[in-house]
Amino acid sequence: MINLWQAHLSFTMIIFLLLPDFGLKRTVRIALLAALLAASFIPLDGLSLAAYLRSHIDDLAVTTLVFMVWGCLHRLGFLLPAQQGTTSVLIIFAVMALVLYPATLGLSYLDPYRFGFSPRPMLIFVALLTAGLFFLRSYLAVVMLASATLAFIAGIKPSHNYWDYLVDPLLGLYCCAALLVLAVRWSYGWLNTLPDSAKDSGSV
Repeated sequence: MINLWQAHLSFTMIIFLLLPDFGLKRTVRIALLAALLAASFIPLDGLSLAAYLRSHIDDLAVTTLVFMVWGCLHRLGFLLPAQQGTTSVLIIFAVMALVLYPATLGLSYLDPYRFGFSPRPMLIFVALLTAGLFFLRSYLAVVMLASATLAFIAGIKPSHNYWDYLVDPLLGLYCCAALLVLAVRWSYGWLNTLPDSAKDSGSV
């Protein structure tokens, strides 16, 4: 039952976040969010749209759901942008994805996924990481990691592997792509400053 509602919430938030803002008022955007939730129950070939999407992306990690909730609240204007916290999220979960998925594809002899079945060392590491991020005021990353850990302890998903609560391919791909875009923007901005620096050094 939890997975079914997770599928509907995932469908609603993914479509809402992919749609352009259109400059709509907050009340209209809230109504759009409710309309997308209702649309997720529309049947397609015997499956609801939410279940159809779930058949392609599987159940998302708890961290992904929290990240999308944050994105929806931000788009609705209930939260201010937090660039530092967002960058921390991108780095942490991109690293997790790069550690986990190449190995599961057989590109490494090490299989980190099996550590998720007896995750005591992972739980300790994530607890220390969460404490450090709290100290650095990266609250979005703190909420994502804490929610995943609490959900794993409560066993709200069918999976008994801690990794399935922490990261999924959708979140990993998004974080890697977003970091790549940020790196390109930073490089472009840095290259644009080079002529000015050369001029300044030449005038001395």
